[in-house]
Amino acid sequence: MGRLVPAVTRALDILELFLDGDGTLSAPDIVRRLQLPRTTVHELVTTLAARKYIIPVTGRPGRYRLGVRPYQLGARYAEHLDLAAEGQQVARSVAETCDETVHVAILEDTDVIYIAKVDSTHAVRMVSAAGRRLPAHCTSVGKMLLASLPEKELAARLPDDVELAAMTPNSITDPAALREALAKIRARGVAVESRESNPDVSCVAAPVRDRTGQVVAALSISVPMIRWSDDRLVELEQLAAKGADDLSERLGHRRTS
Repeated sequence: MGRLVPAVTRALDILELFLDGDGTLSAPDIVRRLQLPRTTVHELVTTLAARKYIIPVTGRPGRYRLGVRPYQLGARYAEHLDLAAEGQQVARSVAETCDETVHVAILEDTDVIYIAKVDSTHAVRMVSAAGRRLPAHCTSVGKMLLASLPEKELAARLPDDVELAAMTPNSITDPAALREALAKIRARGVAVESRESNPDVSCVAAPVRDRTGQVVAALSISVPMIRWSDDRLVELEQLAAKGADDLSERLGHRRTS
C-alpha cells in the first residue's frame, strides 16, 4: 500500500470540518481547529475554492461553505447504492467476527423480508434464506423496524383489536404487549427476540439508517440456544449495533454523536 499524501489528507480534513456546526468556516477557524500553519491553510482554501469544493458565503466576508462538487460526488455515489449488496458485505464482515448467522431485512406492511444473509460455519445454525418473509412481530429485525415507525403508522399496520399470529409459544400475540415491547426497544436502540420465530433460536437486531436518518432496514445476529447466554447477548448487541452503524455509514448516514 502506498503512503498517504499529507496535502491531500489536510485538504480532506478541511472539507470534513464543514460537516459540523452551521456548515460555515473561516481560514482562522480552520487554523485553530486543525492546528495547521496559516500559509498552508490559505493555500488549501484557495485551491478548494478554485475547484468549487468550497465557496464564499454571501454577505459574510472571509467565510466559506461547501460548494457544488461534494454534492455532485455524493449524488453519484448514491446512484450506485444497492442496499442488498451493501448489506451482504456488512453481514459477511459481522458473521466472520461472531461466526453466527447474520441477516439484513426490510419491512413490508407487517412482514419482514430478508434481503441479505450470511450463514454461520457451525454445524448447528439457523436455517433461512434471503427473500424469506416472516411476520415482523415475531423477529428481532421486525420488532426493530416496527419500533422505528411513527405511532400513527404503527397503529394502522397493527390495530389494537387484531390478535397477532404466533410462530412459537413464545411469540407475542397481544398488540398491547407488543407495543410495550416496542417502547423498550426504542429506549434501548436494539431489539432482542427469544425463540419467538424459531423455538431453538434467539436473535438480536439493530437499526440501519439512510443519509436522512430514517430507519430503512435492520441487521440481526441469530444464535441457536445452545450457544446463547446473557454474556453472549451483551457481546452480540454491541456487534449488531456496530454492523448496523457500518451499513448505515455506507448508505450515507452520519452519526451526530
